Amino acid sequence: MESGRRAELGEFLRSRRARLRPEELGLPEFGGRRRVPGLRREELALLAGVSVDHYVRLEQGRSLHFSAEVLDAVARALRLDAAERDHLHRLARPDPATAPGAADRRPPRSGIYRLLSSIHDVPAYLVDRNTTVLAWNPLAAALITDFGALPPERRNLARLNFLDEGVRRLYADWPARARDLVGFLRLDAGHRPADPSTAALIEELSAASAEFRQLWAEHQVKDKRHGRYLYRHPLVGELELAYETLRLPDDPGLALVVHAADEGSASHTALQLLATWTGRR
Repeated sequence: MESGRRAELGEFLRSRRARLRPEELGLPEFGGRRRVPGLRREELALLAGVSVDHYVRLEQGRSLHFSAEVLDAVARALRLDAAERDHLHRLARPDPATAPGAADRRPPRSGIYRLLSSIHDVPAYLVDRNTTVLAWNPLAAALITDFGALPPERRNLARLNFLDEGVRRLYADWPARARDLVGFLRLDAGHRPADPSTAALIEELSAASAEFRQLWAEHQVKDKRHGRYLYRHPLVGELELAYETLRLPDDPGLALVVHAADEGSASHTALQLLATWTGRR
């Protein structure tokens, strides 16, 4: 197991242990003063039904073949949700097919661009694993930012949300948006922990944003493919928009994100106004 994945696995497991308390789980005290918050390794091993040595090997990422049953037992003991459990499996039982390679960098099919260009009435854009926006329709640019005016390396949602004050002000609940983005990045980084483009993005944001550093250190993972955000747009005011994230079946590293407002709502009217303004540009 490469060092990057080994370090990520250990940090993830320690962060999950830290959020649990033995008294909440009915565990006996092992004695001694606690030096760290949360469960000790011995307590976690007891809950999971594995030996302490076996769990220590897992947390240290040693080159041991851990079974899916052991990982599921650890996931249950740590009370992981589905996204966290899958993340644990990817880190502890890496799939050689997920190593970064040419397949990750191939351009999207022309049919995806045609599909995106056919969407006129709602904001839509195509994004990769690193939240880089590869393509967008005019309404997405009107809602978020003029992607076409940015150099390609700056067309990244995580970078824009943490480093661009204009984009940041769009979100009525920016902390929730920030957590969603970091959780998404952390989840997808688990698919390809050795990907240099992901490492470069995380390094850049960690150096530039204390808020990003804090959120990244929490090791939260999210597979949030749908939800709602309240926008405060400088032209049309507040818009509450739902979004759906559609993974492409033959290229899961890409996703089409589409926003929409509830029919007949004030947000729907505001979105129509924004579309009208966009069409007149």
